[in-house]
Amino acid sequence: MTGKQFTRIPVYILIAAVGLSACGPKATEAPVATEAPADYPAATEAPEMESSADWLALEAGAQPQSFINPQKGKPEYDRDEPEDMFFDDYGVNPFVETEEDDLSTFALDVDTGSYTIMRSYIEDGYLPPEDAIRVEEFINYFDQGYAYPSERRVFAIHIDGGSTPFTQTEGYQMLRVGIQGYAVPDYERKDVSLTFVIDVSGSMDMDNRLGLVKQSLEMLVEQLGRNDRVSIVVYGSNARAVLNPTPGNQSGEIMEAIYSLEPEGSTNAEAGLVMGYRMALKQFNPEGINRVILCSDGVANVGATGPGSIWESIDQYASEGITLTTIGFGMDNYNDVLMEQLADNGDGFYAYVDDIPEARRLFVENLTSTLQVIAMDAKVQIEFNPALVSRYRLVGFENRHIADKDFRDNSVDAGEIGAGHSVTALYEVKLYPEARGEIAVIHMRWEDPDTREVVEISQDFKSNELVDHFYETDPHFQWDVVVAEYAEILRNSGWAEDSSLEEVYEQARRISRSLPEDQAVDEFVELVWKASNLLDGWDW
Repeated sequence: MTGKQFTRIPVYILIAAVGLSACGPKATEAPVATEAPADYPAATEAPEMESSADWLALEAGAQPQSFINPQKGKPEYDRDEPEDMFFDDYGVNPFVETEEDDLSTFALDVDTGSYTIMRSYIEDGYLPPEDAIRVEEFINYFDQGYAYPSERRVFAIHIDGGSTPFTQTEGYQMLRVGIQGYAVPDYERKDVSLTFVIDVSGSMDMDNRLGLVKQSLEMLVEQLGRNDRVSIVVYGSNARAVLNPTPGNQSGEIMEAIYSLEPEGSTNAEAGLVMGYRMALKQFNPEGINRVILCSDGVANVGATGPGSIWESIDQYASEGITLTTIGFGMDNYNDVLMEQLADNGDGFYAYVDDIPEARRLFVENLTSTLQVIAMDAKVQIEFNPALVSRYRLVGFENRHIADKDFRDNSVDAGEIGAGHSVTALYEVKLYPEARGEIAVIHMRWEDPDTREVVEISQDFKSNELVDHFYETDPHFQWDVVVAEYAEILRNSGWAEDSSLEEVYEQARRISRSLPEDQAVDEFVELVWKASNLLDGWDW
């Protein structure tokens, strides 16, 4: 593959902010890592398998039962490459000399849309556009294995680090800083006041997009109770209300309204969101969760059409304590930029639903994490020690940068974190020879959504906490490194130009054996294999 001409930097420091992983499964104690076996097999002649069960069978030494195309040796796909997809190029962060700037500041982000969009491309037989790749959203998709904070604490910071197989130059390390939020049991979830804003324009008739929206929202509605409230606004050429505030336990009435929807007209997203926020204010619950959930393919061709201009129309309503979740649907004529930026401005998060299992993950398995916010305007500032750290590079979060001077400015908008979530950020850093002592101090700051109190915590990380050998680090740390490298290769980052998907696949397959059973992990291994086929044309 070709890439920008950058000097290759060998070892990484990965900073994983432990907070909210959008996948939100329960955090557990990380399993003990094992050394890589000396006779570990190379990933050659990978068979074409279309299910995670096949991969598990192969790992157990059995012959896989299904092959995508055993005659040709390559997967077969039926879909044409998606067209009219809108992404934004946020660039790739450069290295920063610590003597010039020893602070790195960014808003925490729990979005996962970039990862599931990538998955949809790969499953359809195409590599995703480079601009579609946001590294932090790939990492956020997976369970990080962080322990929850101790009693009466909102967040816990976990830090580890070491070398990686993707770097060879002496002096570079990877540091992972995890920020884990406290979990809220489903039975303790606050009452919710939800306003579904559903795109019913003509484009939602493609690929059964509106049908998938209906199935997804049905899963969510089934989790609601009598003290919850639901209202529905739809928009095509114009916006209209189809369900006034209704108790959550009246699921029949709610689903009747949802399943009655049919595609119609153009796409006036501005009108839909304005009416949706007004409806949300009408049923506002001062003691509960108030959220607008936008379901759309992101197309907007009537009224204000850009994320900035649309947001100007609804900003006044969002300041009243109503958060926004944007859920993307569909390929071809899909606007990732609009959906991601609206969620950013709306104090919420952005996800993309490509199939029913993904909808179940968001609206059933992780419903409380999806709905209940435990931190507003959450941001992190890393203070590197210039005496030990020569230079650093933040991997990902390119569009989440915050000026260093604004870290303690409470008026600056940042990120929001849901109950039980974790956030991960990656740093590649170079240490001076024989560096000993404090490498960095991690500061986290957020506003409590109930009391409006601003809280700040911090934790340092010292050189003696680094692990010399990659295979001896925590398996979740190893997994983050591999997932990040995969994303870097897909976005054609100059910092990964010496890496290959073959190497990523080998590492992912090995590490997956040391992680708790997780369908997302098994699926990732298969995605790497398929992506390598698409990128390298089966030259293993």
